[in-house]
Amino acid sequence: MLGLPLAFTVPLALGALALLPALYFLLRITPPPPRRTPFPPLRLILDLRPTEETPSRTPWPLLLLRLAIAALIIFAMAGPVWRPAPEAQAGGGPLVIVLDDGWPAAPTWDQRVKIAAQRIDAAARRSQPVALVAASDAGRDIAPMDPEKALERLHALKPAPYVADRTPVLGAIARFCEKRSGTSILWLADGVERGNARSFAEGLKQASGNLAIIVDADPARALAGPDNQSGGLEARLLRSSPDGPEQGAVRALDAKGLAIGSAPFDFSGAIETKVRFELPVELRNEVSRLEIVGEHSAGAVSLLDERWRRRRIGLFSGETADVAQPLLSPKYYLMKALAPFADVLEPRPGAADPVQGLLDERVTILILADVGAVSPAARDGLRRFVDEGGVLVRFAGSRLAASSDDLAPVRLRRGGRVLGGAMSWDKPKNLAPFERQSPFFGLNVPAEVTVTRQVLAEPDPGLPAKTWAQLSDGTPLVTAAREGKGLNILFHVTADTTWSNLPLSGLFVEMLRKIVTLSGQASISGETEPSGGTQNASIPPLRTLDGFGVLGPPPPNAKPISLQFAGIADAEHPPGLYGQPDALIAVNTLGPQEGLDAADYSGLGAALEPLRGVEPVDLKPWLIAAALMLFCADALASLWFSGGFSRLSRRAAAAVVLAAFVGAMAAAPQKVDAQAAVSKKDFSSALTTRLAYVASGDAKVDEVSRQGLASLSRVLARRTSLTPGEPVGVDPGRDELAFYPLLYWPIVANRPIPPQAAIEKISAFMKQGGTIIFDTRDAPDARAGAGPTPEAKWLREMLAGVDVPELESVPADHVVTKTFYLISGFIGRYTTGATWIEALPPNPAEAESRPVRSGDAVSPIIITSNDLAAGWASDADGESLYALSPGGRRQHELALRGGVNLVIYTLTGNYKSDQVHVRDLLERLAH
Repeated sequence: MLGLPLAFTVPLALGALALLPALYFLLRITPPPPRRTPFPPLRLILDLRPTEETPSRTPWPLLLLRLAIAALIIFAMAGPVWRPAPEAQAGGGPLVIVLDDGWPAAPTWDQRVKIAAQRIDAAARRSQPVALVAASDAGRDIAPMDPEKALERLHALKPAPYVADRTPVLGAIARFCEKRSGTSILWLADGVERGNARSFAEGLKQASGNLAIIVDADPARALAGPDNQSGGLEARLLRSSPDGPEQGAVRALDAKGLAIGSAPFDFSGAIETKVRFELPVELRNEVSRLEIVGEHSAGAVSLLDERWRRRRIGLFSGETADVAQPLLSPKYYLMKALAPFADVLEPRPGAADPVQGLLDERVTILILADVGAVSPAARDGLRRFVDEGGVLVRFAGSRLAASSDDLAPVRLRRGGRVLGGAMSWDKPKNLAPFERQSPFFGLNVPAEVTVTRQVLAEPDPGLPAKTWAQLSDGTPLVTAAREGKGLNILFHVTADTTWSNLPLSGLFVEMLRKIVTLSGQASISGETEPSGGTQNASIPPLRTLDGFGVLGPPPPNAKPISLQFAGIADAEHPPGLYGQPDALIAVNTLGPQEGLDAADYSGLGAALEPLRGVEPVDLKPWLIAAALMLFCADALASLWFSGGFSRLSRRAAAAVVLAAFVGAMAAAPQKVDAQAAVSKKDFSSALTTRLAYVASGDAKVDEVSRQGLASLSRVLARRTSLTPGEPVGVDPGRDELAFYPLLYWPIVANRPIPPQAAIEKISAFMKQGGTIIFDTRDAPDARAGAGPTPEAKWLREMLAGVDVPELESVPADHVVTKTFYLISGFIGRYTTGATWIEALPPNPAEAESRPVRSGDAVSPIIITSNDLAAGWASDADGESLYALSPGGRRQHELALRGGVNLVIYTLTGNYKSDQVHVRDLLERLAH
């Protein structure tokens, strides 16, 4: 009940208190007299004085004691909870609770709501009016409300996926304080300067002299600026202050929410660091979401769309190769400009049709530098390439100027315009500023960029709509046209410095970057032309992030964005995915260059409090303990009233008292070791053979392990005589490992090293015949000579306290490759990693002296990096659940065969190798 410090989770159980009067009369009732039967010898003892007398009814001390026991049990079953009131804030007027509801508050949202509810509860007990205002209320007038409505509104609030400007809210709070003297303000701040936190705090202090600010000690953390570079995918990590956790991990997910990779980070005392995913470009292009593990907020998520994909760009130049003078080649300038954000492919040496060869490589952009005539097959291929969504970029030159080309976006004049020629200008021309409808709008045009020659376009009526860039005299420099789903773009100058110095400028790089970005947006709009209406097209929201970083339906107030939208999320454009499912634009909470500054509350004279609520106390265990103690007291009192103590020796009486005291103390609330008794999981595992995985604490990784072992168990049941039970996750520090012959352990680098007690259990498990498969899952990241990966370092540190045997890469003739299937290795999601197993001794006599050598010659440890569980995981139809590298059904089947061999090897040991003695045994039996 609101306002009372004592509450009950099952208040209906208190109705049993009505039965106490009936219990009272039941306990004090007089038993019926015994039936008299004549018995003559009874006269011999009638005159004897009895040494014991039975009272006619229950003594009143015992009666009260038993009623108290019954009452305590009834109160305990009602689930009493004591909610101590928080420290009251000074001031007799209303209380205004200001709640920051931006994404920085999302990780501790439940705790903030709990503290606000406690303050509302405390105000209700003092009959103090309460006003609740959120930072995103945008100046809405506030009024006092009763505590029930305040709690209703509080629990209806959810964090927003952006940080609102707090200034409009300040005016409403100031008006409220002016009308009601003695108002006190409690601000649950998120600790971030975004949204004008400092000026807002000063305004609150000016509105009310009684200001208290509650701030979380741990800083907010966020992701910004993902960049798909040539060597890997990078992202910036930010935090608002150097306090708090230093290390963590960022996870990369695909469009289906499946994990592609994980990378650790370490702030090392700074407020900004970087995280890098060194994955193959094919896997990096599948990443659609980056998130900080364990940081549940919209700021901890970066969404990636086609603009972040690493493009495969085909490049072919019509100029004659001149290795001696590479700076004169247009390919040199193009490759230098494209290298930071794309992978450039050139035709294979000696290719009969270079253009068609590049199209066969499935490039997304094809650049032709001064290519005039192409073969009919290549011409048809180029048209089909553009119609299906490709981007064709051409640069002019002497060959293009001399040819009759129908692949250009506009009609061209033959010849060209040369400085000093018949169609010439007096001096080189500069570039005109880009117009608003151009995709290049917003780029800075350097004054030093000049053009001395160009290929002219015929002045057709549709030419202005197709012009993306022009010179100061109005002649086109870049023209483009949409053809089908793709774009056809023409630079009217060369890609080298013979016609202009544009390739020497930074503008050249930015223009190419814009074109690469547009290649992912080519199918977003259905407009005919790439400029004008297309660039101003509205893209509706498809799925947006909430304050906790979860994708869902867009809110009603979400508005569409333009194709050129490059800002950050706000109330009208929440972070998320905009457009159609096959052509999306991502809007993120933070921009590439933004920071995350901490708010400054110094010098305000406000009371600063930590984000720590008053925890309720569960009274049920205390009441049960008190009832048990009174029950023991009742037993002792019954002995006393019945004279039982007189028949006991002093030693026996002391024992009874001690037993009663120990029993009462054992009933007092304390932490119970759930592992003291055999759990249902252990009991089931003792009766059924089942595979087990070590729970890493990462929900995604653990789910992959469960799915992989479940799929492997189904395959074992179908193909072998073993029918394992459902796989289970275990904790080496708490669970009993003896029930499981095989443990699969996925390594997660950002998790803490297990305690020494757990490491000792792991060592004992291997010594007693168990086998552990350690899977670092880092095959794509491992590089020869590059040092160990974070997962490998973690495993080395953990195994430093384990007696590990000498290891070797699994030899081709090892028994584990022959236990059920004849295989050559063990693969999973990846195929490039090595698998290590205990090295066999050269002399069998040495086997007894080797460490951790037990279990019928079964290796106690197997180490791999191929992500076996992801390779095993399949759905009910046997299709792989995760993208394999390089992929294919054959890889999934080979992964399962390797898993079957590992399980059979663990369970049967060296039975395959013992088959060499079959002939000798048969000969002995024949005699």
